[in-house]
Amino acid sequence: MIATPNVGGHPGRDPALLKMAREAVLPGLVESFSTVLARFDDVLFDRAGTAGASQLLFLDGMRELRRRRDDIVAGFRTHLTQAWEALERGEPLSAEATLAGQIEDGLSLVPEHVLESRLAVRNFATVLLRDFKPVLSRLDRRLGMIAGGLELQADTNPISPEHLGVAIHEAFADCELAPEVRLVLIKLCERDLQQPIGKRYEYLDEQLAAAGVMPQMAARRPPPRAPSPPPREDRDTFDGFEPEAGMGPAGDEGQAPAWARRFADRWAESRGRLQGGPHAAHEGPGESGDSLGGNQGMLLDALHELLQQTRHVREDATSAASVAVGQQRPLSQREMMSVLSLLQATPSATLRAAIGEDGESLAQRLKSEVLSGATRLGVDPAQARLDPQDEDAIDLVGMLFDVMLDERDLEGRSRELIGRLVVPFVKVAMLDRRMFVQKTHPARKLLNSLAEACEGNTGESQAERVLMGKVEEIIERLVAEFNENLAIFLTLEEEFREFLTQHRRRIEIAERRAAETQRGQEKLEMARQRASTELDRRIGDATLPQAIGEFLRQPWQHHLTLTVLREGEDGASVGEALSLADGLLDEVAEARRHIVGKPWLQAWHPALRKVFASVGVHADAATSAIDALHDTLQGIAESRPELERALPELPQVALPSPPAQESASVELGSKVDVSDFDNADADRFRGLEIGSWLDFVDKDGKVQAGKLSWVSPISQRLLFVNRRGVRFCVASPEELAVMVRLGRLRAHIDDGAFDSAMQGVIDRLDTKNATVH
Repeated sequence: MIATPNVGGHPGRDPALLKMAREAVLPGLVESFSTVLARFDDVLFDRAGTAGASQLLFLDGMRELRRRRDDIVAGFRTHLTQAWEALERGEPLSAEATLAGQIEDGLSLVPEHVLESRLAVRNFATVLLRDFKPVLSRLDRRLGMIAGGLELQADTNPISPEHLGVAIHEAFADCELAPEVRLVLIKLCERDLQQPIGKRYEYLDEQLAAAGVMPQMAARRPPPRAPSPPPREDRDTFDGFEPEAGMGPAGDEGQAPAWARRFADRWAESRGRLQGGPHAAHEGPGESGDSLGGNQGMLLDALHELLQQTRHVREDATSAASVAVGQQRPLSQREMMSVLSLLQATPSATLRAAIGEDGESLAQRLKSEVLSGATRLGVDPAQARLDPQDEDAIDLVGMLFDVMLDERDLEGRSRELIGRLVVPFVKVAMLDRRMFVQKTHPARKLLNSLAEACEGNTGESQAERVLMGKVEEIIERLVAEFNENLAIFLTLEEEFREFLTQHRRRIEIAERRAAETQRGQEKLEMARQRASTELDRRIGDATLPQAIGEFLRQPWQHHLTLTVLREGEDGASVGEALSLADGLLDEVAEARRHIVGKPWLQAWHPALRKVFASVGVHADAATSAIDALHDTLQGIAESRPELERALPELPQVALPSPPAQESASVELGSKVDVSDFDNADADRFRGLEIGSWLDFVDKDGKVQAGKLSWVSPISQRLLFVNRRGVRFCVASPEELAVMVRLGRLRAHIDDGAFDSAMQGVIDRLDTKNATVH
């Protein structure tokens, strides 16, 4: 958005202070960029040593960097200078508009490496905006004030991270660099420029405050950070995995997942009611007897108690777990691991069938399979039973996957692959119960990533098939290599996360293309509407000579549409085209007054040739078409209809259209009253932030998550894409509000597949617990 001054003429602009600010910041920013750039060729050389097949690309990049270093710095400096000069003129430059390329032809597609570079510098800007938000907020206000009372923001402040990102993009734009090398260089800028840029911001802020520019905005000191808690000696660890410092027992940044907090509260209240007394509800269980901390132990003990309370409701008298214990001994962990390893390598047909069905309980099937497997190992079934803790592990994992397979969009191959994780996760639950209550646990992180990759993935596109191939590879390795060493989850999670990062980058590019396509379609539609409106305004229902009518309705309207598309509503060529139509109609009116001897259309020959050229009519063919118009006017003036001529046959031309893109549009139905909606809902959608997710419910009740990718500056319509970055809904705020009223749209809650499934497990257990009591 381009800022506008509060008062015309910029009476508050202070050239001296603007010059002081410019000299205080621009040379320093360019110097910082030049300094870090000088180190990048060494980094590329080091990368080449470990780049394998891409080694030559990094070596070529290193040589290009050395050869073009001065040009690169000049490109960086040029953009910042232009942005600052625009501020001094009182017309701040939009970083987003510059990066999007306002001078590009209406519907031309941007090369993929350019899109990747734009995304990378946007990420660069996002990081710096987050880290320097307070000082940037002050600089927006101080610079806006001395520039004449402008309202600056991240997009229009000439030294904001947004403009620095554009400057970096422009600096490398003309370099012959492989896409992966270009992205590495932008990432290095993010890493190495962060600190010096922050110092430049602070210095300019202090200089402006000292000069008396809004001195009341004193810099706020960040609050002192609390010391990190000392490491616990009794914390569970396993082969290469240590919980992150400062993490709470079940979540990032000290926060337990939502399901754990809600469950702990409900469990404490329930316990208080059962035990009596106002304080009992807050006591909770003590330590769980293992190396888990108190909060983790409390959650696990609470889960154990809830499972015990509901087990007889969930299981019938013939289940394997309800066999009278008598003198039976619990299966040892070694026996359990042996049986589970056999199931992991070769799952039984009945277990595979249970994974493929919606009705059968996976937990029940797993327990039956374990006891059957123990028999095959020589254990007398009359003398053995499941250990209560092992049974809890099987119950929780079984119900976890039951919920996940029921509620997630997992069908066909996706369902089968996720189902193969059931047995490995039972083994994890037995070896490390912390998986259920710690959000940073590698096993649950791996499950979250795999579920994200599988959900809604039907393998329709090449990218989807590649992603599913990687999922299959990861799961095959897990099934083949996982014994009792949990480090395999850390290794595979890191590998798959890196792969997903690349996949998400492709999705971001697909999103950007979807937005560009939608923007092109709306610009084309706007141009068509403008041309149609101008034509109707001039001729309406009037009867025109055949040649004149054909000219205005075909080549002229086509030419005007293209002109508006390329130059905008007020382009110079738009005015020329409108003047041509008016002049041609004026000459028709003169001809009808029988003015004889006038040199018809003489003044309009150049404009007419331009119109005919836009539809592929040139040279002699254009001359013939103009002659037809001339003879028609002459025939009207002389009242000789035989002189009137039709236009020669013109080539069939079509307006350019954006490339076709897959679209699963959301239809409301013909009987829906689109005027019946809540204005508050519509206002909420108008303020919805880019990147927000919503759940769209189709007429069959199927739910698909959609991400707000773009808001049209033309129509204010919102573009939503699916998880693959493909457009599937474009709607106005009012249409979205109608969907809310119809129950076709709702808030999207996604705590990750594991946490969402655990919430479903708790809800099911709570329902059964209510039956017990």
